[in-house]
Amino acid sequence: MGVSGVNLKNSTLYTIPLNHISSPSFYSNRASSYSSFRSLGSPIWKASTKENSSNIKFVPKVKMMSAAESSLDADYFCLPLLCPLDGRYRDKVKDLSLYTSELALIKYRVLVEIRWLLKLSQISEVSEVPSFSREAESYLQNLCDQFNLDDAVEVKKIERVTNHDVKAVEYFLKQRCQSQPEISKVLEFFHFACTSEDINNLAHALMLKETLNEVILPVMDKLIAAICNLATANASIPMLSRTHGQPASPTTLGKEMAIFAYRLSRERKELSRIEILGKFAGAVGNYNAHLVAYPDVNWPQIAEEFVTSLGISFNPFVTQIESHDYMSRLFNSIILFNNILTDFDRDIWGYISLGHFKQITKAGEIGSSTMPHKVNPIDFENSEGNCGAANAVLSYLSSKLPISRFQRDLTDSTVLRNMGVGLGYSLLAYKSALKGIAKLQVNEASLIAELNQSWEVLAEPIQTVMRRYGVPEPYEKLKELTRGQEVTRESIRDFIEGLDIPIHAKTTLLNLTPHTYVGAAAELAKSLDIVTSLVNGARVL
Repeated sequence: MGVSGVNLKNSTLYTIPLNHISSPSFYSNRASSYSSFRSLGSPIWKASTKENSSNIKFVPKVKMMSAAESSLDADYFCLPLLCPLDGRYRDKVKDLSLYTSELALIKYRVLVEIRWLLKLSQISEVSEVPSFSREAESYLQNLCDQFNLDDAVEVKKIERVTNHDVKAVEYFLKQRCQSQPEISKVLEFFHFACTSEDINNLAHALMLKETLNEVILPVMDKLIAAICNLATANASIPMLSRTHGQPASPTTLGKEMAIFAYRLSRERKELSRIEILGKFAGAVGNYNAHLVAYPDVNWPQIAEEFVTSLGISFNPFVTQIESHDYMSRLFNSIILFNNILTDFDRDIWGYISLGHFKQITKAGEIGSSTMPHKVNPIDFENSEGNCGAANAVLSYLSSKLPISRFQRDLTDSTVLRNMGVGLGYSLLAYKSALKGIAKLQVNEASLIAELNQSWEVLAEPIQTVMRRYGVPEPYEKLKELTRGQEVTRESIRDFIEGLDIPIHAKTTLLNLTPHTYVGAAAELAKSLDIVTSLVNGARVL
């Protein structure tokens, strides 16, 4: 029986629920000790709850917690942390820890090392590693499935001695397998003919694939679906367009939302098509050591079989590292998705500013610390800001990772540890936008009022009809009527009445209003579901 599948959701990455990892009781049982975090947090806590408590005159509906109570509060742990993704925003992005944390990286390394030993046992020429019994394979499977935080701590202890993170995984596995009769005989075939990057590149590939499929793409789909709902629900609600910030031909609110849903859907589709690549060709990509040890084995074929068995596409031409070109392409795709979302965030911000959207308020929430009337569009501002933070990290990853001196330098190693940072800020941006969308309420009265004040937008269809029927200088005549002038329903009707055009054309123009001059906007918005339903739900290759 082989070790099948690479599904970390069904294995035990943590021995306790994620939301307990940051609790004081969790650290009280660890050598690292929660007391070090308490010592960092205590002065701040005392200053806010004890020393200054006598100065607090009125705090409505806020319970002041004692030091004892605070020890049960996860915030007490989060306050001293450097990165807001692990502190303030932990609850929003903690799912990524399953796939992009140091703990996850170690687990994926363990998985690759074990799968390689099993692959060796299936190669007839490698007679020194005979086929394993069902019991031995089950033992190895359990090392993967039951890998937990305590195991990772053991790996880190070994690393303190070796000063080499991948070698520490190899030694950890050898220690764990000494008691298993079959595996103990072939311990030196752990990490056989491997360079560290053979293990790392596959671990990173699996991290990215699972992160995208299990966390990022599903949230992208929710975001696209939410914007689709905005589009279809408001497909026929007319609104004034703005080009260069000035009144322009009317559209519908739904059609403007449909544009963003379609753009995001297309980029999400492109993202899901990007191949995740892996290599397994030894120190400089030539199977040098492999062929010296076993010259009759077709190692390139074995490597391809092994890499693809993990659900990763095979890269046959490499140096010591997989070239990371796919990572660059992948991160650039996320950057574009984030830029489109930033465009959406800014437009929604503007529509809220114009009064076209109201925001549903929540009891107890405060918009401004000094202006009680305000309900700020903070969710869209947070989304925009976090898209920027994500893109700063992802942009550097994208430009740096494809570059390596000769056959290998180590600059990519430290940089790759920040994949979770770029993805974490992206996830935070998506969730902030979703939260903001859920609060939106269309203010049709504002949209109607603005259109009622914008009769000049009918200059476009009028001069276009005039062109059809040969009226001389139509553009110039409408320019004289509208530019810098107050344009009203009456002035527009008087102008139309004076035109020398067929009666049916004149009737059409007279029946036109800023509210009805929306072209095919409503129909375009209503057709959106058919387009986006073909995109959402696709998984990374």
